Amino acid sequence: MSKADRSKEKIGWLKVIFAVCVAVDASLIGWLARNYLHAGIVTVVVGIVGVIGLSIAIVYANRVASRRFRELEDA
Repeated sequence: MSKADRSKEKIGWLKVIFAVCVAVDASLIGWLARNYLHAGIVTVVVGIVGVIGLSIAIVYANRVASRRFRELEDA
């Protein structure tokens, strides 16, 4: 497998990870917006930590994919 093909395959997996993280992050934000008054404080804090963690994962996946795109341009 060539280096370009390997980078394309990694970009494909990053797209899947990115899409899943965005969907779960949006759902968790929506759940928090609707239920923060009725949910326990621990649940809300865990939800907020989850949103922060998923948002960091989204940014990280985006940066890694950008690096892979640059590698493909250079190849």
